[in-house]
This record gives sequence, C-alpha cells and structure tokens, in this order.
Amino acid sequence: QVQLVESGGGLVQPGGSLRLSCAVSGRTVSSTAMGWYRQTPGNQREWVATITSDGRTNYADSVKGRFTISRDNAKNTVYLQMNSLKPEDTAAYYCNRALNYWSWGQGTQVTVSS
Repeated sequence: QVQLVESGGGLVQPGGSLRLSCAVSGRTVSSTAMGWYRQTPGNQREWVATITSDGRTNYADSVKGRFTISRDNAKNTVYLQMNSLKPEDTAAYYCNRALNYWSWGQGTQVTVSS
C-alpha cells in the first residue's frame, strides 16, 4: 500500500519561501511521474507541477518561474521549492502520481499572509 506524507508547510509572509516535502513509501518515485497539487476550501484540487521519470518538469502558469519541483530518488521523496509566495498560493498542498492517483495523503497547509 502506498503512503504519501507531505510536510514543510506553514505561515509565511508574501515574498517568502517554503520547501515542501513528500515522502513516499510502498512505491518507487523514480519510476513514475509525480505531481504536486493544491486545494482551497470549497474548490477542486488543482494541479501545480509535475516531474516525469526522466526528470522533465512542467508547471501551472500561476506558479511558473516561482516554484520548482524536484525528486530525490535515494530518499524516495519529491520536493516543491516555492519562492516569491503570494497570498493566492494559500492552500493545502498534496503530492501524488501524475496519473492514476494513489490514495491521497493528509496534505500540508501553506498560508501566505502578512
């Protein structure tokens, strides 16, 4: 059974940075495309970024140039470096496979506010 554990969220001022981590157990992240997603109350979960098994990355227009997705195969962990954070980035952030989702983890809350 796959387990996803997101961490690294918190309260940050606009313009600040956070690094989210997603520790995966039960599957190897190096062999599958992985993504980060976010959700605000009352809204559907939206895609943020993807990293493929061969390291190619893709980003939603709203975060392009500010966020960076990466993967540490040895640690079986996926990261999301978030810079120049804006209040509209406030959301619960989740990681999962890019297609054919596994069960979702608990997510990590990011709040951008002064």
